[in-house]
Amino acid sequence: MIKINEAVIVEGKYDKIKLSSIFDAVIIVTDGFGIFRDREKLELIRYYAEKTGIIILTDSDSAGRKIRGYIKSAVKKGNIKNVYVPDVFGKEKRKEKPSAEGKLGVEGINKKIILDAFQKAGITSSERISEPDINKTVLYELGLSGKPDSKSLRLELQKSLGLPSLMSASSLIEVLNTMMTREELEKKIIELGGL
Repeated sequence: MIKINEAVIVEGKYDKIKLSSIFDAVIIVTDGFGIFRDREKLELIRYYAEKTGIIILTDSDSAGRKIRGYIKSAVKKGNIKNVYVPDVFGKEKRKEKPSAEGKLGVEGINKKIILDAFQKAGITSSERISEPDINKTVLYELGLSGKPDSKSLRLELQKSLGLPSLMSASSLIEVLNTMMTREELEKKIIELGGL
């Protein structure tokens, strides 16, 4: 896998699955046009734009173009990079028929084309990655999950880090691994009165 420091914005969960097999990165799913109504997710995208930068990778169809345009106009500060996949006609294996425009979405594009698209956008990394420092076991050990006051401690942590309140444990782990080490997280929990 290839480490990418920026958060990657994609349209759907199958796009995320595809990219997760290629890159070690925070991958945020817009749920298609759902991003137009999801303030929490938009705040998370803005957060990443300022902290690490974001990479927008949407399908090459008109819906993808609208979503990309919306995100670009909604994110006022930070660093935005755009990666464009070429028009490849066909249908994804999981679908019965091609999309309305007949183009493959990100999930159907082969790995080499995706890597070439990232390279054309100037996004390269040869750094190979190891296991993340923070996982579900660490959350449990630090009192962020599985204990009576875990939810309130998690919310306090998210607030102190400027993160949205509505985040799944998996999303929180993903974000924390881009922000800090296990030791730094432990110090933060102690500052918040935990442990």
